[in-house]
Amino acid sequence: MSQYVSRLGALRGRAHGPLAAVASPRLRLPGAPRRPRRVAMLSVHTSPLHQPGTGDAGGMNVYIVELAKRLAAINIEVEIFTRATSAALPPAVELAPGVLVRHVDAGPYEGLAKENLPAQLCAFTHGVMQAWAGHRPGHYDLVHSHYWLSGHVGWLAAERWGVPLVHAMHTMAKVKNCALAEGDTPEPDARVIGETQIVEAADRLVANTAEEAAELVRHYDADPRKVAVVHPGVNLDRFRPHDGRAAARARLGLPQDALIPLFAGRIQPLKAPDVLLRAVAELLDERPGLRDRLVVPVVGGPSGSGLAKPEGLQKLAARLGVSDVVRFRPPVGQEQLADWYRAASVLVMPSYSESFGLVAIEAQACGTPVVAAAVGGLPVAVRDGVSGFLISGHEPADYARALRRFADEPALADRMGAAAARHAEAFGWDTAASATADEYTAAIQERRRLRSLHG
Repeated sequence: MSQYVSRLGALRGRAHGPLAAVASPRLRLPGAPRRPRRVAMLSVHTSPLHQPGTGDAGGMNVYIVELAKRLAAINIEVEIFTRATSAALPPAVELAPGVLVRHVDAGPYEGLAKENLPAQLCAFTHGVMQAWAGHRPGHYDLVHSHYWLSGHVGWLAAERWGVPLVHAMHTMAKVKNCALAEGDTPEPDARVIGETQIVEAADRLVANTAEEAAELVRHYDADPRKVAVVHPGVNLDRFRPHDGRAAARARLGLPQDALIPLFAGRIQPLKAPDVLLRAVAELLDERPGLRDRLVVPVVGGPSGSGLAKPEGLQKLAARLGVSDVVRFRPPVGQEQLADWYRAASVLVMPSYSESFGLVAIEAQACGTPVVAAAVGGLPVAVRDGVSGFLISGHEPADYARALRRFADEPALADRMGAAAARHAEAFGWDTAASATADEYTAAIQERRRLRSLHG
């Protein structure tokens, strides 16, 4: 990783010399602020076409897809650059009208772990530059990078093209390392260094919540004037109560009278699905009579450090004596995921770190309350005591206590679920896209202002 930092750093050094001379960035006359016409969006390590819940695909994939579609709907074209993971992939795929996904060859197509991607960033950058070279000058008005790996490519591209860089961290190494699950692997120093460089270089930093904005300032010394808070959204057409819990349970083959605490997401220590299993074990120790009407779906696949022990959660369920009530299911498409949310009595989200927690908003939009750890953006996503319960820490007993309330009060899931659906209505993607577009405009205007000051 250290070799990668020095190599890409050398490229950036040259960008201030010969590359800068070639770039000839456009100078616009002062005038009214305008939104960009076309944005280059970067997602190096995970494709927006991948199934969320598999590998490294998760909330960030949903974020990029939904944001890009809504930006295109307000006449901002988006071209998403991502690493090709198969030789069979076409160079470009239209994801939606106005949204193009470009596959960049960088490293082996398969079997490349995220930890090994830094060595491929120079190749990825070359692919991005090749695509840009095929267009007329000024094709892209702005670069929006997602996650630190993309940020380094975006940094060079923005400098080369003479356009602003807007960056979204999604997760931060320093924040994750402050709240590691037991036995989880810390994020490396090279990532910390890389994130620090991106924070310094970006024209705008988009944070999901005020807490994330504060963490950028506190941990990375970000300039508060460059940090903007834009809450992610939820697809309210897809995630909605629809025909209710009973119909969803019938479609999924689940018992109508069951207590169903659901886990949905990538299976890795960071997401803490083990906490739910331990809480279920404690609940059954206290209330053995619940065993006949308890179903615990775990919907998702191994990811991150969870790949080292892909069967670890199943083995834990066996050791805890809860294998008979736990149902492991592979990741599913968005439409079926919505049915899992609707079918559940409650979504349980005991994560150690979440920049926002899109899963929590999706579940609430479907009319399902949430029991979540009070970390990261989850206190924004969940209204404690109204749309669900927030829990300090990760003690299984605390989660068992919350589940017991749903077991003892059959009407609680419906009452909180109705409040949850109302709460989620404030998080539409149209609002998020409009706010993001405003930040694009501000970044372009600030770049123009600085150019005029420096002649």
